Amino acid sequence: MKKIIGYRKLLGVHDKVELQELKTIYRNLMKSWHPDKFHDNHELKQEAEDKSKRIIEAYHFLVSIAPETRAETMADYTKTITTSGIKDYEYKSETLVVKFLDGSSYEYFGVPKAIYVKLVNAETPQRFARRHIFNSFVYRCVDKLEMVAA
Repeated sequence: MKKIIGYRKLLGVHDKVELQELKTIYRNLMKSWHPDKFHDNHELKQEAEDKSKRIIEAYHFLVSIAPETRAETMADYTKTITTSGIKDYEYKSETLVVKFLDGSSYEYFGVPKAIYVKLVNAETPQRFARRHIFNSFVYRCVDKLEMVAA
């Protein structure tokens, strides 16, 4: 959740921002912080390069967790969580990354450590995750590998 809050703060947006508004804010920030605007001053140019990289990263991240983006990919997500088993998972700082057998990976944000411990100790992690994680936390797709039949 810290990552989400930090990115929203960097772009100056609220949690209910729509994609079109986010895009407008992103473009205006990039115009203000584009490194080419500071060609006379090396220090400011370097600062602008760093800031613009963070702005781009924040924008792409917030687009990936936006309700509109999740609605567009809901069919694929539902298929993955209902038909593909869990291959692996890892947890760090309230972020759970779940890798599925179909080659896709999803990040879930704000997952309490207690939920992760229950997942690890669950008799059937897939079933536990379906009930307590997959539709309960903000998520984004981080990797989708195309499975090729050999």
